[in-house]
Amino acid sequence: MKSAQLKIDLNCDMGELPEAIADGTQEALMRSVTSVNVACGGRAGDERTMRTTLEEALRAGVAIGAHPGYPDRANFGRLELRLPAETIADSVFEQVRALAEIAAACGARLAHVKPHGALYNQAVRNRELAEAIAKGVARWSQDVVLVGLAGSPMLDVFREAGFAVAAEAFADRRYEPDGTLRSRKFENALIRDPEEAGRQALRIAERRSVIACDGSEVTVNAQTICIHGDTPGAHKIAAAVARTLREAGVTLCALSPA
Repeated sequence: MKSAQLKIDLNCDMGELPEAIADGTQEALMRSVTSVNVACGGRAGDERTMRTTLEEALRAGVAIGAHPGYPDRANFGRLELRLPAETIADSVFEQVRALAEIAAACGARLAHVKPHGALYNQAVRNRELAEAIAKGVARWSQDVVLVGLAGSPMLDVFREAGFAVAAEAFADRRYEPDGTLRSRKFENALIRDPEEAGRQALRIAERRSVIACDGSEVTVNAQTICIHGDTPGAHKIAAAVARTLREAGVTLCALSPA
């Protein structure tokens, strides 16, 4: 059955891997998605990669957002850190500000902010951390959408801080029964098969659910679906997801806050 009434955003993390920019993989990804989250210097990215990614995004006509993470380049922002809330707020602000300044010079604007990696996953359950993220972004602007895990308390924290929010689900990640993402320490945390990722994305769009690792069905009421740009073969995953959704009649469009 066609799903012509359904609309969803397809987002991807960008500006993380210089080689993906150099070999055209990043531009290939942009042909499949509707929003991009740009690494802004904390755990990946620099002025050159930010500018190049922004210019590519403008050419592709996709929505642009900041993707701040822990200031931990050695671990790509995927190692849990214990930092004071004020330190996190300062870091988030500096990363978003850096990208926003380059975006303004390129004639672009930031539409959303999505935390990255361990910062994102810890904020799912940690109210103080979610508040620090919101505080850091608000120091720059509140006129952006904050993206967080669908069904998680972090979205409530973002709303309470005065932000529009967008609930996110993942086409290329497996879930735990409680609706959180399966840790990357497990071999099966990532969905690498493009067709499987496409099926999961379609289930998210049509049925608002995913099948967790234990076989249970978990409600996932999302406005945006993520594909990780640093996964090997990410451009093939993104193409399969976009194709599967469109063939089912799902309209792909830029982020719509809830």
